[in-house]
Amino acid sequence: MSERKVLNKYYPPDFDPAKIPKLRLPRDRQYVVRLMAPFNMRCRTCGEYIYKGKKFNARKETVRNEAYLGLPIFRFYIKCPRCLAEITFKTDPQNTDYAMEHGATRNFQAQKLLEEEEKRMQKEREEEELNNPMKVLENRTKDSKLEMEVLENLQELKELNQRQANVDFEAMLKQHKEVDEEQRRKEQEEDEQEMKAMLEQAQNRLLLVDSDSDEEPTKHCPNLTTQTKPTDILQEDPQSKRPRMESWESSRGKLSTRAQLAGLVARRKEKADPALDEGMETRGATATAGSLPAAAAAMSSLGLLGAYSASEDSD
Repeated sequence: MSERKVLNKYYPPDFDPAKIPKLRLPRDRQYVVRLMAPFNMRCRTCGEYIYKGKKFNARKETVRNEAYLGLPIFRFYIKCPRCLAEITFKTDPQNTDYAMEHGATRNFQAQKLLEEEEKRMQKEREEEELNNPMKVLENRTKDSKLEMEVLENLQELKELNQRQANVDFEAMLKQHKEVDEEQRRKEQEEDEQEMKAMLEQAQNRLLLVDSDSDEEPTKHCPNLTTQTKPTDILQEDPQSKRPRMESWESSRGKLSTRAQLAGLVARRKEKADPALDEGMETRGATATAGSLPAAAAAMSSLGLLGAYSASEDSD
């Protein structure tokens, strides 16, 4: 694939370009090219309109015995898309355009016709002035008179516009300055009003703070800026710490006295059974002996609770 794109071919050492046979082609030979219509035209045979830019398969040939400054002129042959009549046109390098030959007429060339008419009139005038000096003077007089008329008309139009406009530039500047001053004054008033509102809000806040401080004592707020090192908490005196109060102690209070503790204990009342009275009498001695240690233990536990509560009250 890469070989077919190579631009530089290999030439052997014994290559002789003189031995290449030359093609003998006629000078008026034609080539088939693809082009677009260079202008709008209308076919003379069927009246079909051919717009500018329509594509054709045309035949191209070089015009004999015609050139402009050494540039060759080419002729193109196309066919009408409707009646297939032959239409020809050629290049015009002098005017950088195309010239219609036969088979159709060119449309929408008013500008070109006007330029051609001006060129023709200019050429006739130069020919007249070449042989007649009085004609030269007459033409110059006409040109100067026409120029003066144009200037006068222009001046009249300017004066008419000035009379109708009546523009006072000083009044315009004064009005513009007044508008600017009014706008600046309004902005200053708005700024002053905003400042007054902010000051009133600040004074109201200070009054509220002062009234609150008179009604309630000021609370000591710890200053965070004077906080000691984090390790200072490890060096505090343990005696300065107070014992933590439980939530049930703060809500219900403490039971410090022995009477209060005894009031919590309620004896259970049972109905006497006559069938068991005899058994109880026989076992009375043994029961009294066994209940003494239990009663002593209960009394000792109650005494310990009372001592603990008394120690807490002393602390």
